[in-house]
Amino acid sequence: MGTITNASTLFPHELSLEMFNKVKGHSSLAKLSQSEGVPFSGTDIFVFSMDGEAGIVGEGEDKPAGEAAISPVSIVPIKVVYQHRVTNEFMKMSQEKRLPYLNAFSEGFSKKIARAIDICAIHGVNPKTNEESTKIGNNCFDKAVTTTVTYNASTPDDNIDSAVSPIQAAENDVTGILMAPSFGSALGQMKMADSHAPMYPEFRYGANPGNFGGMKADINGTVSFGSSLDRAIVGDFANAFRWGFAEDVTFEIIEFGDPDGQGDLKRKNQVCFRSEAFIGWAILDATSFSRIVATNP
Repeated sequence: MGTITNASTLFPHELSLEMFNKVKGHSSLAKLSQSEGVPFSGTDIFVFSMDGEAGIVGEGEDKPAGEAAISPVSIVPIKVVYQHRVTNEFMKMSQEKRLPYLNAFSEGFSKKIARAIDICAIHGVNPKTNEESTKIGNNCFDKAVTTTVTYNASTPDDNIDSAVSPIQAAENDVTGILMAPSFGSALGQMKMADSHAPMYPEFRYGANPGNFGGMKADINGTVSFGSSLDRAIVGDFANAFRWGFAEDVTFEIIEFGDPDGQGDLKRKNQVCFRSEAFIGWAILDATSFSRIVATNP
């Protein structure tokens, strides 16, 4: 760890990568999808489709035109920030004694960013306030994915079948499912009609088995964050969704002023840790997903 001062500095490159590797263990979307670097100016992913089928052409006959199309989908990074206060005695510590504080903060920051990826990309809200974000707009599952299935806690596996059908009807793949804790619990409570044995014992007692019906699965409270009625999202996370982050993760120790609205730092004998990162994502094909939605909280 390099020398930390009151000036804005960057985490070492190795720590930046470690933090975002940890994100993959806490973010459902990161677990089920592919990531890529995102420049600060954003990037475009070109979605190429070839509708229709190949045709047989007889000798001397005209060759039919294809129905291919190409369109860009933009990943525009947005800034996320997390900050926390500690006593200003931190500044008098040796570098060795500072390290546990910094490690704890980096671990906490990675978890907050992980949750932010899910909350922003699924619901389109600011994780801090749970209010809709104009910066996100329609670039979220709750707005972009219009295919929905009404949640039934008695037959959640039937809900999954119903959610998969329109995706397959559009000739898209299904590679994973994100579940709210209540959805995973409902699966765990299902019983066999004849023996009354658990139908999905791997989901009992709050377990998160990581797989359902041969596809990747993850259970996370971010799916039903706040007052959301989402209970599960099914679709092609491996191919039709991308997320990424800009490589630089800033870390700053602020000694002066009131950076978080909690009072003057000097007056309270405190310093403020602040980290910022840029994350971005894109839903490449909304028809590759279905949402299972409850009718009431």
